[in-house]
Amino acid sequence: MELVTLDPQTLVNGSFHISFHALGTQCEITYSTNSDKVATDFRDHALTWIEKFEKRYSRYLPDSLISLINRSAGISPVEINSEDYRLFNLCNKLHFLTNGVFDPTSLPLSNIWDFKAEIPSVPSDLKIKKALEKVGWNKVVIQENSVYLPQAGMGLDFGGFGKEYAVDRIIELAKNFGITNAMVNLGGDIRTIGSPQNSGSWRIGIEDPNLPGQARFCLLANNLAIATSGNYQRFFKVNGRRYGHLLDHRTGYPTTSSYLSASVIANTCLEAGILSTCSLFGGKDSGLKIIENFFGAEGCIWTKSGLVWTKNFDDHITLK
Repeated sequence: MELVTLDPQTLVNGSFHISFHALGTQCEITYSTNSDKVATDFRDHALTWIEKFEKRYSRYLPDSLISLINRSAGISPVEINSEDYRLFNLCNKLHFLTNGVFDPTSLPLSNIWDFKAEIPSVPSDLKIKKALEKVGWNKVVIQENSVYLPQAGMGLDFGGFGKEYAVDRIIELAKNFGITNAMVNLGGDIRTIGSPQNSGSWRIGIEDPNLPGQARFCLLANNLAIATSGNYQRFFKVNGRRYGHLLDHRTGYPTTSSYLSASVIANTCLEAGILSTCSLFGGKDSGLKIIENFFGAEGCIWTKSGLVWTKNFDDHITLK
């Protein structure tokens, strides 16, 4: 973990601020407290928790739990602890709530669609078919103390929800320290409690994917979570056809939706992240319905031709 942090005795605009690189992205935590000791203790506990989380659940680290489970696919179950069991139960819940659109076993597909290749290519139908045979959350055998992938070649990837889960846990940690005003931002996945010092509201800019780097508007986000999923930055073109990085495990191909990105407001970052991603699969009406049908959620979806949003989304918008 690369850490750039101010001395916890030093305030920025009345708040403590930590900036660091973790989970493959740039992160920040802003919070306020009247106690220097609480400020220091919370900072140390938050950074330690994130570091442990990444070491245990990143598929890119060979010694992580996820890597061990993937290597043991078709061989033997892997022992898990109570925190792991909580995460796997969350996967069960999210798989059910999204009618199967959310599926952490889609790693075999990710392995054949290489968006970082110098010369990207479209996998053959046979490769896609064989990868799909190894995908399916319902195949995973979950016990209270173990997890087992029954087919060799199966693989888990928590990248689709790990940061959002971590955001929620750090907010829980802040509350445990008695902190009532905080914002956690892990690579654009955000959740807040209370309000910032010297201001009545947390303001979160929402980028226009048609004008990358520019925020069209801000969202007022006190005691809310915001997550954005995009399909416009990571892609490649072959024979004039555009292939975005969001893979649909139901077909084996990238989503064919014309959507560029979706931003969702919800009560937790995990909910916001899953909804923003799932809303990009399908047509315009179905994308918005996924958001609208989830209690407490509002959102918007960007297309090349403009912006559509749920009924009460504009209640959170400010142009300032």
